[in-house]
Amino acid sequence: MELIRGLQNIRAQHQGCVLTIGNFDGVHVGHQAVLAQLRQRATELNLPSVVMVFEPQPLELFNPQAAPARLTRFREKYHWLKQQGIDRLLCVKFNRAFASQQPSEFIEDLLLNRLGVQHLIVGDDFCFGKNRAGNFAMLQQASVQHGFGLTSTASLLKNNQRVSSTLIREALAQDQFERATDMLGREFSLMGRVRHGAKLGRQLGFPTANVWLYRKTLPLQGVYAVEAITKGGRWHGVANIGSRPTVAGRVEQLEAHFFDFQGDLYGQQIEVVLKHKIRAEQKFASVDELQAQIQRDAAAARAWFAATASV
Repeated sequence: MELIRGLQNIRAQHQGCVLTIGNFDGVHVGHQAVLAQLRQRATELNLPSVVMVFEPQPLELFNPQAAPARLTRFREKYHWLKQQGIDRLLCVKFNRAFASQQPSEFIEDLLLNRLGVQHLIVGDDFCFGKNRAGNFAMLQQASVQHGFGLTSTASLLKNNQRVSSTLIREALAQDQFERATDMLGREFSLMGRVRHGAKLGRQLGFPTANVWLYRKTLPLQGVYAVEAITKGGRWHGVANIGSRPTVAGRVEQLEAHFFDFQGDLYGQQIEVVLKHKIRAEQKFASVDELQAQIQRDAAAARAWFAATASV
């Protein structure tokens, strides 16, 4: 999948496409239904399929305190979109200048002149341009005037509820992993590069892989039974996700101990699949108390994996 990072990198060869626009946070089954439409229409027209996303997401610019925790940061979003067989991902830098353009400029300059959109797929609640004045009705008028196709996406329902990133966050916050999996179309996971840490886990007898999550807020926190997907294979383990209050941690990160693992993961991009919540993150009075709890957490994770393997 080709990545076009920024409007300044749109080239002449990018003219002509079938396009959809959105946040695509989580790339859940509702998104996947839209992407299937996109691929089908692109095939019919013999054109590239293109997804346009914004960084930061609009609410993160206008009201960062109210912006929800992301299910996927940009690198993860790229990964999951690539799995859907999309040809190009256009990442637009979302700033106040971009947000303040007139809706007609968005349509005529970006969609038509620069991208040469032949067919557009968006929700009928899609708004754009200064003060969100552009809407689906305006796109309908433009599609007739300029001769491009337009499709409105229908929301995907599961158990009579619209599949959304919000519902997935709620499911994760309530430890309803099966419900989240049903809406995501896969188990929830976090991805990142393993970094060097303070080596405290090694001193406590539980060497850990430290993964920086690069997020201001997390969709969940606590201690979990996990499965790591690495270049060398899959490993069960136990992970703490949060700020590590016992050791005065300030950065949200993932620290995972993988059972029976012998090797070096430093510098490697790994995926950590969350399987089961063991407990909430908490602060202990001493490192000794923390060590004892880690032993109990590891035992609980091993027991959970053993129980699920026998089912």
